[in-house]
Amino acid sequence: MSPRSFPHLVRRFFRSLTARRPGPGDQVFIASALDGGVALLFAAQSPMDQAHALRTARVVAATAPGRADLMRAALLHDLGKAMSHEVDGSHAAISSQLARRYGESEGVVHAIEAHHYEVQPQTVEAVLVIAADAVSASRP
Repeated sequence: MSPRSFPHLVRRFFRSLTARRPGPGDQVFIASALDGGVALLFAAQSPMDQAHALRTARVVAATAPGRADLMRAALLHDLGKAMSHEVDGSHAAISSQLARRYGESEGVVHAIEAHHYEVQPQTVEAVLVIAADAVSASRP
């Protein structure tokens, strides 16, 4: 583990202590973007990861209103975190594999797999998800 990752892990630990499941307003927001199996996958994430994905999606919604594909990518970009200890690969790679398996478009899959630059972003949509992820992750 890199010494630079220690402060991130400490922040993540303390956020996990106070994280709550999405409230009714958030549930409506999620349901407007996700349905079927991916909605169940989203619900299976930890409260902290759900909160981060929601913040990411809200940044995307403010930046590019009406882009359902970007909303889906933002909400699904960290799905693999819940499985990264059970399946080989990074959470970005696992998340993109899950998204592909559940029928997400290649644009959504690419934005998810590129969100930590494990593959180079090839679209403006991928760059927007990367930026929204960084904004969400940097919140106090």
